[in-house]
Formats: sequence, structure tokens, C-alpha cells
Amino acid sequence: MKASLVISGLVAVLVGFGGSVAVVIAAAGSLGATEAQMASWITVLCISMAVGSLFLSWRSKMPVVLAWSTPGAALIAASIGIDMAQAVGAFLVAGALIALTGLIRPLGAAMARIPTALATALLAGVLFNFVVGAVVDSVAFVALGLPMVVTFLLVRLWSAAWAVIASICLGVGIVLSLGMHEPLPALALAAPVLIMPVFDAGVALGLALPLYVVTMASQNLPGVAVLRADGYAPPVPTILTVTGVLSLLSAPFGGHTTSLAAITAAICTGPDAHPDPGERWKAGLVYGAGYAGLALIGASVVVIAASLPPELITILAGLALIGPFMGALRAAFGGGGDGFPPALTFAVTASGVSIWSIGAPFWGLAIGLVAMALSGLQKAGRRA
Repeated sequence: MKASLVISGLVAVLVGFGGSVAVVIAAAGSLGATEAQMASWITVLCISMAVGSLFLSWRSKMPVVLAWSTPGAALIAASIGIDMAQAVGAFLVAGALIALTGLIRPLGAAMARIPTALATALLAGVLFNFVVGAVVDSVAFVALGLPMVVTFLLVRLWSAAWAVIASICLGVGIVLSLGMHEPLPALALAAPVLIMPVFDAGVALGLALPLYVVTMASQNLPGVAVLRADGYAPPVPTILTVTGVLSLLSAPFGGHTTSLAAITAAICTGPDAHPDPGERWKAGLVYGAGYAGLALIGASVVVIAASLPPELITILAGLALIGPFMGALRAAFGGGGDGFPPALTFAVTASGVSIWSIGAPFWGLAIGLVAMALSGLQKAGRRA
């Protein structure tokens, strides 16, 4: 176990957790989760990522590291009129779909046929309001927002991942120094809180299905690509089955979905972790152990976040999601194809409209598929 493996694993944990925990907290808050449910949410996801990363890395002898679905959390936070019980029902459906994708080849093939441009346009529409929210609150609270944004821009010249961490540290420091926080409560260990699910057809279509699509398109598929880019042949069906089962197990306690890590995975899979690709799987063990440690402080993270002004969480979430937002826009509109269907998907999803109690992401994807099908028929007619 070289020092570089330990450092790579721990840095991936710090960047992954610190760079996106604000999005998860925002998602839980949008559902009306109690403080105990928020703590349970973060704790069970950390346990899920720890167990999955340890098992998959050890079994495959590859640095297979897992993460919570940050775009999925953004999707949840953008949902309207859904409570925790309904969300847990949707999490169970999404987890089952991920597991079945690994077990049933035709389902995986059907998922692969969803046009990338539409899936990423849906993601961009979800992330749009977070980025806009960060802008609005940065202007409204200049003393807090301006230093955070400037720090983010400067540090990003060196590292996009560490830019978010630097903004978090500065933002918390400003809040504490200016007294913009509630009295800090005593820190505590988290206990998982069981939430009985409520299954609703509208929520299944409006949240569970988009959560599945976004997690697959923005986490699992890029995570597989990262492993393959570094010379590995990941066991994709096994990974999907394991992450789906872990998502099912964590859902009753508030966890949304566990997936492959994408951006942070590269910290563990590259030569900086170890010159020998056959040794890098040990970084996955360190990564898993790091998240096992974070599971112990999940409640503390929540109680601290609850004492901070909500504008800080909004700004942090927006800054953390600028990178994924840019990537989604690039994938949706940078391919040179017909930009009309993804534009419709983006506009409808970003609107937040709900029809028949079914959320905007479903309608955005649906109208994009219809527009793409009509465009295909028109082209076929011209060729005939």
C-alpha cells in the first residue's frame, strides 16, 4: 500500500463529499425532510458507497469507486409537491430499475437507445435553476456571495474540484466571522431513520424514471468510460446490479441512488495513484474506508448545515453544479445534430411545469422524444 494510493483515495473522498454534500442537503430540504431524516439520508449513502467500493474494488481488482448521484440529488431538489414518503417510493423504483439494467440485457439495451442529447438536455434543465439560484443569492448577499464566487473562479484556474472546496471553506468562515448563523448545536452520531414508502404513479413517472435516466447517463456511463480510458475492462452488469441493490437497501432510510463515481473516479484510476494499474484497486479500499468514516459524522454535517444561512447552501450547490451544467449543455447541443429536440427537452424541464401530478423532467424527455421521432420521419420522407 503505497502512500500515493492512500492519498488518492482520501482526496477522492474529500472532493466527492465536500463538493456535492450541499446539493444532497438541498434535495432533502426540498422534500421537507426533518433533521434526523437528512442525517439518515447522508449516513446510509456513505455506508452504501463504502460497502460497494470495498466489495467491487476487492472482487474486480480494479479501482471501482461509488458515489451518490449528484445530478440525481439536483433533480430531487427541483421537484415540486413531493414529500419524503413519496420520494422513498420513487427511490425504490429507481434502484430496482438500475439493478434490473444489470440483470436484464434488453433493459440495458433500451436504456442505451435513449438519445444522449435528450438525456443530457434533461440534466441541463434540472441544473439550470441551481446555477441561476447561486447567481441570485450571490447578488442579494454580496458580502457572502462575491468572495465565494471570486475564490471559486481563481482556484478553478488550478483545479475545478478544489475550487468548490475552497468556496465552502471561505463561505463558512465568512458566516462564522459575521455571526450569520444560528447557535451551533452539539455534534452527534446519526441513526438510520426508517421511512415507509408511498408508491404513486405520477411520482414514479415524474421522479423515479428521470432519476434512473439521469443517474445512468451522468454517473454510471461516464464512470464506466473513466475506467475504460485507464485500460480497465469493468464488469458493467455486476456493477449495475450491486449499485442497484445498494440503492434499494438504502432507499427506506432516505438514500436516493448509489452509482459509479465519474469525475472523482479518475483520481483513483490514473497513474498518479500508482504506476502499476494492477495495484490501483487498493485506492478503492482506502476510498471505501474513508466513506465508512464519514458515515459516523453524517448527523454532524446536517446539524452544522442547519445552523448556516440557506443562501450559503444555495450558492455552494450552484457553484458545485456549474461544471456538470456546462458538460450537459455541451453534450446536448455540441454534437452537430438537430438542436430542436434537446432545446425542447431543456426548456420544458427547466420550466418546472407539472401536468397530472407528473413532474417536468418526464414531460421534457417525452416531448424531446416526440420531436426527435417527427424529425426522423420528415427526413425519411425526404429521402423517399
